Amino acid sequence: MKKLCSIYKSLRDDGMYLFVDRDEGLERVPELLLARFGEPELVTTLVLTPERKLARTDAGTVLNSISERGFYLQMPPTAEEYMLALRNRNTKL
Repeated sequence: MKKLCSIYKSLRDDGMYLFVDRDEGLERVPELLLARFGEPELVTTLVLTPERKLARTDAGTVLNSISERGFYLQMPPTAEEYMLALRNRNTKL
């Protein structure tokens, strides 16, 4: 499965992103979610395949969510996740 996806960031919540099918845009995203998300700002458009590496999630999960629900919402990392990522990054230096 391969899909051309648009990725939007929330200007309201740092680290919150919406992945959608580029051709559908935001039309399948519920109004309530868009109200919470705030004004979406397009970050990038990319071809997403199950094998593609993403920074904070699994590409297959994103593709399934877009197919089933019309979007994938990536939430900001928790404080624990953030601290773990910092620790792992610093130990590789």
